[in-house]
Amino acid sequence: MQKNFQACLNVTLAYEGGWADNPKDPGGATMKGITLATFRRWVPKATKTQLRNITAENVAKIYREDFWNKVSGDRLASGVDLATFDAGVNSGPSRALKWLLAAAGGSDDQTVKKLCAKRLGFMQSLAIWKTFGKGWSRRVAAIEAKGVAWALAASSAPAVVHRKLQTEQVAAEKKAANHTKGAGATGTATTAGGGDVALNPQHADAIAGWVIGGLLAAGAVVVAVLIIRAIIHKHRAAAYAAEAGAVA
Repeated sequence: MQKNFQACLNVTLAYEGGWADNPKDPGGATMKGITLATFRRWVPKATKTQLRNITAENVAKIYREDFWNKVSGDRLASGVDLATFDAGVNSGPSRALKWLLAAAGGSDDQTVKKLCAKRLGFMQSLAIWKTFGKGWSRRVAAIEAKGVAWALAASSAPAVVHRKLQTEQVAAEKKAANHTKGAGATGTATTAGGGDVALNPQHADAIAGWVIGGLLAAGAVVVAVLIIRAIIHKHRAAAYAAEAGAVA
């Protein structure tokens, strides 16, 4: 929606953070999610120091021109605009629009959920998932929950929105529990690590690190997939709980 740009930008910037220059990040040096290469299209020959001191006005201009306008944010429904815009910032506007087209067809809240699922599926296919996966999962879960909340709020009373968000939370919790249980059952036959997840679900995040890293083989691949899914749904449940709590 046209009036939603600043609100969407505020949400996205909270996840983009401040200054970053991680050698493992193919985007290179960034400030508030803006790469040096992008900034140089606006300020030729800009240095990293100049990027680090970019003004809020320039940040808004770049995000509007390079991302919001390219996904036609002004024309999208509330919630759908957030999910599409944030996906575009992370993975490029063209890819975000592709996910949006594939997700469209139902209610706005369902479109948000399907778009976020496609976005997360793409992220999991990347080699750097093992480095950034946990953060990405939390971010997409939060964007999904907030996008769904905004979409529901556009046509429903707060009490209805609250109830539907709680329903999503419970559904995500059940999926997380089922995947954790499945990982434990499979792990019993393949590795002691899988059994530990079944007994201590809170250990799943830690165990996921070395499972994803490929230190287990054969049947443990199934355990790895189930653990990852459990973590993703745990993040979704937490995000929906937070949004439900924010609704009056």
